[in-house]
Amino acid sequence: MAESGYEKDGPDKEEIKEEIVNKLKRTFGLTFDEATKDEIYQAVGLSVRELIMVRWADANKQVAEQGIKRLYYLSAEFLMGRALVNNMINLRLLRNYRDALAELGLDLEDIEEQESDAGLGNGGLGRLAACFLDSLSTLDMPVTGCSIRYEHGLFKQKFSDGEQTEEDDNWLENGSIWEVPRPEDKVEVKYGGHIEEIWTDRGLKINHTDYNSVIAYPYDYPVIGYESRMPATLRLWSARGKSDLDMQHFNKGDYAKAVEESALATAVSQVLYPEDNHEQGRQLRLKQFYFFTSASMQFIVNRHKKHYGDLHTLPDYYTVQINDTHPTVAIPELIRILMDDEDMQWDEAFDIVSRMFNYTNHTIMNEALERWNEQMFRILLPRIHKIITVIDGLFRDKIWEKWPGDRDKLNQLAIIANGEIRMANLCIAVCNKVNGVSQLHGEIIRTRTFRDFYILFPDKFLGITNGITHRRWLAKANMPLTRLIEDYIGDGFLKDYREMDKVRELIGNEDFLRDFAEVKRANKIRLRDHLYKKQGDEIDPDTAFDTQAKRLHEYKRQLLKIMHILHLYYRLKADPSADVTPATFLFAAKASPGYYRAKEIIRLILAVGRMINNDPDTKHILKVVFIENYGVSEAEFLVPATDISEQLSAAGLEASGTGNMKFMLNGAVTIGTMDGANAEIFDAVGEENIFIFGARVEDIERIERYGGYDPRAVCEQSADIKRVLDSLINGTLPVGAERQFYDLYNSLLESNCERADKYFLLRDFESYDRAYAEMMRVYRDGDAWRRKAATNTANAGVFFADRTILEYNEKVWKLEKLRDAESR
Repeated sequence: MAESGYEKDGPDKEEIKEEIVNKLKRTFGLTFDEATKDEIYQAVGLSVRELIMVRWADANKQVAEQGIKRLYYLSAEFLMGRALVNNMINLRLLRNYRDALAELGLDLEDIEEQESDAGLGNGGLGRLAACFLDSLSTLDMPVTGCSIRYEHGLFKQKFSDGEQTEEDDNWLENGSIWEVPRPEDKVEVKYGGHIEEIWTDRGLKINHTDYNSVIAYPYDYPVIGYESRMPATLRLWSARGKSDLDMQHFNKGDYAKAVEESALATAVSQVLYPEDNHEQGRQLRLKQFYFFTSASMQFIVNRHKKHYGDLHTLPDYYTVQINDTHPTVAIPELIRILMDDEDMQWDEAFDIVSRMFNYTNHTIMNEALERWNEQMFRILLPRIHKIITVIDGLFRDKIWEKWPGDRDKLNQLAIIANGEIRMANLCIAVCNKVNGVSQLHGEIIRTRTFRDFYILFPDKFLGITNGITHRRWLAKANMPLTRLIEDYIGDGFLKDYREMDKVRELIGNEDFLRDFAEVKRANKIRLRDHLYKKQGDEIDPDTAFDTQAKRLHEYKRQLLKIMHILHLYYRLKADPSADVTPATFLFAAKASPGYYRAKEIIRLILAVGRMINNDPDTKHILKVVFIENYGVSEAEFLVPATDISEQLSAAGLEASGTGNMKFMLNGAVTIGTMDGANAEIFDAVGEENIFIFGARVEDIERIERYGGYDPRAVCEQSADIKRVLDSLINGTLPVGAERQFYDLYNSLLESNCERADKYFLLRDFESYDRAYAEMMRVYRDGDAWRRKAATNTANAGVFFADRTILEYNEKVWKLEKLRDAESR
């Protein structure tokens, strides 16, 4: 059987063995027999890195020489996952390295375990950004991703005493073999101080005094796509003080003061998403977002001056994509640089910026649209505040011209209002294009979220459905399925996503379906073994693996799922012969440390798991497992093993989702609402191969507009729902009388500060129960289920990130490939 990752003109296994042994001697001064697994991992990784570096250097030189436009993709997160094996696959050298290590008496999986997951992201936002780098490189399009070199990830999730606790995720403790320091590109980023405006014969001059500053020190990571000659660059900025040590204070014995400036500076890049439920946390987040966007904009300008000269041609050579609103301050920052440092006039600078920037919106919920307290913003970024004030004034004129006399409309659409700076409004006012991340999301932002902006700028708005990289989520995560598909259609689909459509022809092939089912079972056994080794949980691969894996948030409705599991448990307790299909319910999610209700949902899931898993009447039928510290590497075990993909968000609130695509690709069947990309999965696989339940977007809009939804009445009319809800507070669950789940109970029935059951769990409960019952009926028919599962895999090509990138490029970026790459 063929195996992805073989390249005839790459180093063979003998050359690889020799290179690893020599790397250990040259790098560590050790023989192979003396080296630890970590040192062997570094030697292997460095040998892979060298192959990438040659292509990287050549490609970047050609981009500069040919004057090809480069995309700068700004994102607060890049959830990359481990790089070692992924790079081997994309270099088509996986088999060579696996065989070489085997002959050295080593297992590649053991070596890979030495690599930490990079703590550069948390959820779908960062994973999307990572997928985009892979696809852009695969398509030979020049891109630099820009973010922060967080020294510590979000946190390591642990479960202690039945609830989530957080530990430090020091992913850089042993360094990273993939990063390349670029000290020649370091820049200064300024905060606070006073701004003096001086008018001269040559125009406005800005004098910035009494500021504090940090040095942005860059590290570059090469990210190579499949068979790529144009590796992407991930530029990560690390914060440093101007001086690591104040010798005057040190020599006086004031050692704490001697390192104080350095410590305060490095705090900017210490932690991904510091808690913002206090003033200091909010200030630090704003500092972080300005830090990496200012550094990135300074770098673009400096690079352009070096290679091309005239800054008026910036839009010809660079396009900037803002991934959600976190990097929005890049817009006024580039205006500042062009005006204050490069002596441009306002009209020139604004015209350049408005032609360079584009904005991807990722949220429909109004409360999630980023806003900053204006007073805090003005103190921390006084010059940027002044520039935003000018943009706001000009935008207000445009609003007033469209809706003369409508002060409510003016206040609603303005960038600055009610003591807040609204970053989404700033993006829309300035950016060239604004896109949603699914077709449904694109329609919602045009007709609901940003309806009046759409009236102002109808040509700005579009929907581009998200995608995933199948090199990571199939070739890397599910090698057995990849080999199976290659045996039937070849490996062309790894380079050309459209080739995946050939799998559709295999749905009627019984041999393929049998092999497909065997691959799924092997993946379930692999997950079983992994979870037992990692956290001691025993799961049965002969049960249905039913998974809900996503960031913990109320609107994603993990609470609905665990309530339904309780419902199944009570059915079994009442009637041991009840028609309940044996299932293992797998949850994976982190809750933000300051998000109390999300952490309560985790505590509830763990409590229900303890009750069900230890009940002799049910433990052979139902099992609840919460996978600890979920990340990319854990997902690579979980996704291929999953039978059922739970996508339960309240309709109209999930912009797209990409987890749904990963599960679909790996042969899981979706049960979900008609929300986000679920609607497009429905179109792709057909209504018979997905299980849809619950209110539609129009139903929710009708309720929100006219009212009439009473969750308490729903509860009183359903004995099943009432029994589940009562168990949250009546002592049924093993948590003790003082730790009952009153907050969750009240949020569904008796909330005083917000609408009860804000996300319509009770309204959708019975609809979900019916869909679940039908789904499990089909699951028990093994042949029918295999066809549905394979149909999902066969139709996943449209959700590959390569398609997404080509669409962005056609409608937004207008990038070109390397000219020599086009002739390949």
